[in-house]
Amino acid sequence: MSHDLPDIAAALVARGKGLLAADETPATLKRRFDTVGVPSTEETRRTYRDMLLTTPGVSEFIGGVILQDETIHQQGSDGRPFAKMVSDQGMIPGIKVDAGAKPLAGSPKETVTEGLDGLRERLAAYRDLGARFAKWRGVIHIGDGLPTRICIVANAHALARYAALCQEQGLVPIVEPEVLMDGDHTIERCEEVTSEVLRVVFAALEVQGVALEGMLLKPNMVVAGVDCPVQPDVDEVAFATLRCLRRRVPAAVPGIVFLSGGQTSRLATAHLNAINRLPGSKPWAISFSFGRALQDDALHAWRGREDGVHEGRQAYAQRARLNNAAALGKYTDESEETLFTAGANPRRELHDD
Repeated sequence: MSHDLPDIAAALVARGKGLLAADETPATLKRRFDTVGVPSTEETRRTYRDMLLTTPGVSEFIGGVILQDETIHQQGSDGRPFAKMVSDQGMIPGIKVDAGAKPLAGSPKETVTEGLDGLRERLAAYRDLGARFAKWRGVIHIGDGLPTRICIVANAHALARYAALCQEQGLVPIVEPEVLMDGDHTIERCEEVTSEVLRVVFAALEVQGVALEGMLLKPNMVVAGVDCPVQPDVDEVAFATLRCLRRRVPAAVPGIVFLSGGQTSRLATAHLNAINRLPGSKPWAISFSFGRALQDDALHAWRGREDGVHEGRQAYAQRARLNNAAALGKYTDESEETLFTAGANPRRELHDD
């Protein structure tokens, strides 16, 4: 492992900073653009990312940006490559490197993430383009008889192999085992599955010789399924999530950056804040790596309009500020009302994919 990887990992989550997950594929971004009537072309996607990545002062709240293959090869409006633009803004550029979740042989209702073939060479190429960390997402479904052990083990192995290759190539791996919110399972079932997934993932990381000091964990929060008739309150989610992490995540990991999953922007922020406000030991920085939960207000303020760029930047910067406050345990509901300006509606509830 490169000696600077622990420093990079620590810098990504320093002082309550988190990550902007701007790693949507063109297909995913098209679905989001459709909600605001913006055609998805290479140019509109480039313009949208340019708006986010040129937002002044956002590096106070965002430590790194996860890019996607299309984006890391694009340039901003001033001609700078996006990875250099991120670095020039005082943030660290990263890259999504998995090839997506595919049906799992022997259990077609489940998936395993592919992309290990040729990964060593792709990681080296991305590092040459400016990336200093990478991300790989494994997906776990809860359902009748799910997840199976083969699914958990297969995804844990892929995450561990990816992480080892990242560190070999001088990149910090973001390890993302996501237990999905889809379904009607209880919060207790989510905690049970999340705990087992994390146990198997860290066992696989140990087998592959991954240095925990040079990685970050990107897990789900422990929540009930979206169709569960009994939804836990914010404090219940915080307590169950932190209990699960304390039992399964080694103290050597420098940071935990939550995904938002299917939560609204405000709810994801409130949960993050509640977790950080709980008493007791937290040996890791606890922060965020949100996609839609950071971008939705900005997207709806912008709507593809040239005269909406300023409002889009304001909305993004304010959401980043709120999540930074939550990562420090200093977020309040009142801050939603005082920080938002015209063009971004803090009461709008837009769900993640």
